[in-house]
Amino acid sequence: SGFVAGLGLALASSAFIGGSFVLKKKGLLRLCGRARAGQGGHAYLREWLWWAGLLCMGVGEAANFAAYAFAPATLVTPLGALSVLVSAVLSSIFLNEQLNVHGKIGCILSILGSTVMVIHAPQEEEVSSLESMAEKLKDPGFIVFAVCVLVSSLLLIFVAGPRYGQSNILVYVLVCSAIGSLSVSCVKGLGIALKELFSGKPVLKEPLGWVLLVCLVICISIQINYLNKALDIFNTSVVTPVYYVLFTTAVMMCSAILFKEWQHMVLDNIIGSISGFLTIVSGIFLLHAFRDMPFTPNLLPLFLQPGRADPHPPWNSADRHQSCQHQPLLPSEDKGSLSEEEEE
Repeated sequence: SGFVAGLGLALASSAFIGGSFVLKKKGLLRLCGRARAGQGGHAYLREWLWWAGLLCMGVGEAANFAAYAFAPATLVTPLGALSVLVSAVLSSIFLNEQLNVHGKIGCILSILGSTVMVIHAPQEEEVSSLESMAEKLKDPGFIVFAVCVLVSSLLLIFVAGPRYGQSNILVYVLVCSAIGSLSVSCVKGLGIALKELFSGKPVLKEPLGWVLLVCLVICISIQINYLNKALDIFNTSVVTPVYYVLFTTAVMMCSAILFKEWQHMVLDNIIGSISGFLTIVSGIFLLHAFRDMPFTPNLLPLFLQPGRADPHPPWNSADRHQSCQHQPLLPSEDKGSLSEEEEE
């Protein structure tokens, strides 16, 4: 029952989050002449479409929050690829953004890779109380990972952002992904706290729950801010899948360090997880690298091009040429002169 509930909530989360990207982008495009998010402005706060997108994202994140409470992170996170498909399709319909054949194949590959990852997902170590969660957070490996995430995020925000933020999509998306890996850990801890609260335990007196809540609010605020900048500068159908790949990678690393998910995996599950992830990366590469390449019928093989005659007509066609075996060796004029010489 927990698996089914987590799966359903993850699917609903992908649908809402994918639609939220399109609504927020639509609201950002309506900022005619006003300070845009890419230049540090906040005029989008007066657009109702942007708030509708934020509401959809909030509903999606809430469903995602509940999904993490019922299922492992490595099951919930890969299903976020469905938001790539939802966002790409809706962007091509409502935003008139180009989604060529390469992009469609990339979306399909991302979904297939996510399915393989779900099938071979590693099992996380059981964490059933805030006390055990506190022990996990004190692990030296997780502390080193969290410090690296914070330092790299600060460097991206204050050093790389002013120089390369307007031209390189990875700057702002990396900030969202790195901080998002920490937010997933906070969500997992808060889900455990809610379970204990509903079971009658005095969770509200535990300081760890409040610390996790404050950290989650800070992480989500940073993610929203820099995701808005990325969406305002770059194409939605590109930001969404790139963000998904980087976010999934960061979450897998964080979950593996915090919950020791990969310690007891067998070889076929390891190969399946790696293969699924590489399939997702291949799909994202197709979607990102060839997004501006027009795909016209002239690029198809000749036998697939509409209205193009067959370069090799069949032998039984009415207008076929005679075979070389039935054609005279000499032209008609030469043949006539040859016959006259024979008569003489």
